[in-house]
Amino acid sequence: MRHLQTLRLIEAVAKAGSIRKAAEDMNITSSALNRRIQGFEEEFGAPVFERLPRGVRLNPAGELLIQHIRGQIAELERVRGQVADLSGLRRGHVSIACSQALQPYFMPAQIAAYRAEHPGVSFTVRVRDREAAEEDLRAFESDLALVFEPAHLGDFDVLLTVEQPTYAVMAKNHPLANKEKLRLRDCLGYPHVVPPKRIGIRYLLDLAVARMSQKLESTIEADSFEFMRHYVQNEMAVGFQFPIGLNIDKDERLVFRALPKSDVAYGNLTLMQMKGRTLPVASARFANQLAMALSESWQAFSPDRRSG
Repeated sequence: MRHLQTLRLIEAVAKAGSIRKAAEDMNITSSALNRRIQGFEEEFGAPVFERLPRGVRLNPAGELLIQHIRGQIAELERVRGQVADLSGLRRGHVSIACSQALQPYFMPAQIAAYRAEHPGVSFTVRVRDREAAEEDLRAFESDLALVFEPAHLGDFDVLLTVEQPTYAVMAKNHPLANKEKLRLRDCLGYPHVVPPKRIGIRYLLDLAVARMSQKLESTIEADSFEFMRHYVQNEMAVGFQFPIGLNIDKDERLVFRALPKSDVAYGNLTLMQMKGRTLPVASARFANQLAMALSESWQAFSPDRRSG
């Protein structure tokens, strides 16, 4: 375990970019931390850090080592989860990176349901756009990612993909609120609030308007869907969001209208993990629960099924 602690120290230095700062974070002296790293490098047979005037950074050997370190730590956590299962404790920790659309309703409900069955399991939830979530998986910062329109699927094992239509969101007194069949061109005729380009729904909107004579000329660009839902109550504006992030049947302040797939392609909400990684027990079980819940959510949010 002492060797593992050294690996954790190396990872802390890599994250901090400074031996002094990492030492403060790890509550040891800079000189002691430097000696541990130098001792490891001597035993390892190669330096792993490039010393800079104002800190350190991993060299190519260090980059290879850090991936090994993260894999070893993740594997140890997986084995710990298995041992806890053997003893009947059912403890563990689940870390998940997910799109902000999952934050208001879906993810809190899923975690609460899981912990009702497994109260010994703790969670870390990181709000990430699609590329940041992928980086979390690569760095073993998260066990799972649940994001819209992932960019590099070849690097990951996809556990499930479900489609989500794009919904227009507006105040109840908006001129379009009484229009049952809404088109994207109708929405673009009014001020509209959109997320930045790194967000999955913006990617789909950009693809859609590329085929149109109208343009996406947003009044407001904001990286918060909560801001968008509040803003459209203050101006005759239209926002756009996936239904899994909306309280469609209970929110009486807003009106939600699904846009046809012919106007805006459905978004792919993808549950994935790092390719080839064996998940800890708690994370694997939570992934199974998410997959079942997402499959059910598609039946709830499909415009065809809702209209039927």
